Amino acid sequence: MEKYIDIFKNSYSNYWNYLKYELIDLNHWDNFFYGLIIISIGVWLLEIAFPWRKNQSIFRKDFWLDTFYMFFNFFILNLIILIALSNTVSEFFNDILKLIGLNIGNLQLFDVDNLPRWLGLLIFFLVSDFVQWNTHRLLHRIPWLWNFHKVHHSVKEMGFAAHLRYHWMEPVVYKSLLYIPIAIIGGFDAQDVAIVYFVSIAIGHLNHANLGWDYGIFKYVFNNPKMHIWHHAKELPEHTKYGVNYGLTLSVWDYLFKTDYVPHNGRDIELGFNGDEQFPKDFLSQELYPIKNK
Repeated sequence: MEKYIDIFKNSYSNYWNYLKYELIDLNHWDNFFYGLIIISIGVWLLEIAFPWRKNQSIFRKDFWLDTFYMFFNFFILNLIILIALSNTVSEFFNDILKLIGLNIGNLQLFDVDNLPRWLGLLIFFLVSDFVQWNTHRLLHRIPWLWNFHKVHHSVKEMGFAAHLRYHWMEPVVYKSLLYIPIAIIGGFDAQDVAIVYFVSIAIGHLNHANLGWDYGIFKYVFNNPKMHIWHHAKELPEHTKYGVNYGLTLSVWDYLFKTDYVPHNGRDIELGFNGDEQFPKDFLSQELYPIKNK
């Protein structure tokens, strides 16, 4: 137990030092903090230049709430709990494997270091995106997970920052389910993670932006604003009651597994979920909602 406590404590100090480094060091391209800011400003400028919903304000409904969520979820949340929890659970999982005579290396199918870098990066991207697509489906189909996911679906006007409005439990679920598949492949370095991170953030921001793009023929590969807005539709047919268009970065999984749904131009559809009129409007109440409404 003392070992896990030490891992938990050390994770705080290590991440705090890392965050300070990110804030003051501008000399490395994979700076997550400023990368997020640059991508966000870039997509926001696209919204301003090419608005799909012309009557939507530049500072749309809940713009500042979503901006707070964006920085809280990506930086403060990691500092408060996520990194420490992730490191501790990872060590606990490895100890459980050792008890039955295994270690994560025994489960490793192959090492991407032995592959051409582009191929290893592609495998990492595809595996992580597919696992996250399935995790997203679970957030809609399992009632107690849906209670957490309602925070994201409480968005009433789409904009780039809505991408990162989510309850703190969501990344716990995503990271937990992603740990084993990524560990089985193994061999990824920090720059691989950074590349996938920046691509995912950029496409995720675009998916939620006030833009009327579908990327033409590439809509069958990449998620896009015209497709993703239907994921946030308040009213859906009965046969899609659990949701549609679960893709995070790629849309190909939805087309392969028949969860795609783009019946017509969704520019002006109502967003949200049934009963969202009673859903809390402020950050703290939204975070506490799943606890009060089991």
